[in-house]
This record gives sequence, C-alpha cells and structure tokens, in this order.
Amino acid sequence: MRTLAIAAIQTAPAFFDSEATWHRFADRVRAVCSLFPHVQMVVVPELLLAAEAPLEARADWMQEAAVPIPGPLTDRICDLAWETGLWLIPGSVYELADDDKIYNTALAVSPQGEIAARYRKVFLRQPYEQTAPGSDFVVFDVPEAGRIGLAICCDGSFPETARQLAWLGAEVIVQPSLTARDRDMELICARANAWTNQLYIVNLNAASPAGRGASAIVDPEGVIRQQSGAGEEILVDILDLDAVTRARSHGAAGLNRPWAQLARHGSQVNLPMYAAGITPAPWQQDLPAAH
Repeated sequence: MRTLAIAAIQTAPAFFDSEATWHRFADRVRAVCSLFPHVQMVVVPELLLAAEAPLEARADWMQEAAVPIPGPLTDRICDLAWETGLWLIPGSVYELADDDKIYNTALAVSPQGEIAARYRKVFLRQPYEQTAPGSDFVVFDVPEAGRIGLAICCDGSFPETARQLAWLGAEVIVQPSLTARDRDMELICARANAWTNQLYIVNLNAASPAGRGASAIVDPEGVIRQQSGAGEEILVDILDLDAVTRARSHGAAGLNRPWAQLARHGSQVNLPMYAAGITPAPWQQDLPAAH
C-alpha cells in the first residue's frame, strides 16, 4: 500500500509581521511533528509566510514582503524540514525573481532540507492580484509514496490546472488558498477536479480572520473526507494513493473511466481553443487497455 500521511494546518498569519508569523509557523510544524509522529507532509495556507492581510490591504506590502528563492527565508524553511524530518509545503510566498517581477510562488521542501519543487501561480484572481503569472505546472515525487502536483487558490477554478497536473502524473494536488466570500464555489471546484481527474485534492484555506476556512481533503471519487470550520484547525489524514490507481483503472463508483476515454478518442476531438486534440498521459501505459 502506498500512503501519504499529511497534516493541513488551517491557520492565519500575524498580519504584516513576517517574523512573528515565521515563529507561529515553525511552532505549529514542530507541534505536528510531536503530536502526530506518523505525518510525512505539512501544508499551510497561501501567502502565510508573507504575513498578508487581505482585509487590510497595503499597497506596498507585496514589494516589502517579497523574497528571493533561494534566500534567507527558504534557508529557514529548509532547516526546519531537516530538523523535523518532514516534507514542508509552506503555502506560498511573494518571490522576487531574477527578472525583477514578483510571483506568488509555492514551494515543496524535502526532509533532507532541499527545495524539491517551485511553482508560480498561473491563474491570478482578477483584477485584484498584482503578481506576475507563472507559465508552467509543476509536480514532484515523494519516494515510495507518489507524485504530488502544486496549485494555488483560484488555480482550482480553471479545469486546465487539475487536468494538466493529472496528465503529468499527479496523484495528489496540494492547493494552499487564501479565500473568503467565494469559498463555497472553490469547494465545488475541488470536488469536481478530484472526481474528473481521479486524484486527491488537499485544498487548504486560511483560518479566520485571514480567510473563511472550510479547508477540505477530497478523495479520487470526489468525496470529501474531511472539512474544517472557520477557525484554527489541523486536518490529519492518511491518503491511500493506491486508491488513485484503482479509480483510474476501474472507474469512480466502479463506472466512470475518463482517462480511458481520453486515451481512446481524445486525439480525435477538435479543440479550437487549444489548437490540438488530447494525447494520452504518459502514465496510462500502466493501466488496463480501454475496451
């Protein structure tokens, strides 16, 4: 059995105080390590370490909070991952890139204290977000478990995100978010994306007052395994990644096999907005043939 033990910490930053927020984050990670020694991966919400306060927006804060990657902040994260022996997905940060643009960037750091993946948010909330958009979707492997895809908040409103990550082999999408009023719609998208791509989605929102909470872990058949309230909470779950293989091989509810349909007929579908058809995913060669 391939499993991934994950802890999603629904929390909020100390607004506009990056140092205090760092200590809050580090304390919570260490607490998870102590309370739940079986956990392998810890996730926190979007822009937590940037100490962003969406309801008290400051026009200059994005520039003030932006950091290089790698840099002093990522060094701290890497040291914490090595100390605790955990995979860390520390939400996202404002990344000051070499091109002088600022991106909303999610990181995955290994227990060896190395940056395993860096993803720049592709789909920005318009017209509000002022960061530059990324252009590439990112996956990474957790040895002896499976492949993880990264998404951020309203990336989940675009079906292309989950479909591309699944095509790249993702069995879990980790999606840190920072959302208030439209949270109900995001949860609908999370369930739909999980079911139509037959993978887990860990959609972690910020706690009140930064966000509306309602974080959720959704299984490969679109069923919500856990959902939080609005305040500070930790969702701890053991994701059975073989359930992804079963759903993709035999169908959700034993019936629905969309990847087999795409492999069989996808290349024949005319998609004007993409100027191409659909090609089978590389990992599909390991699944039973469509009949």
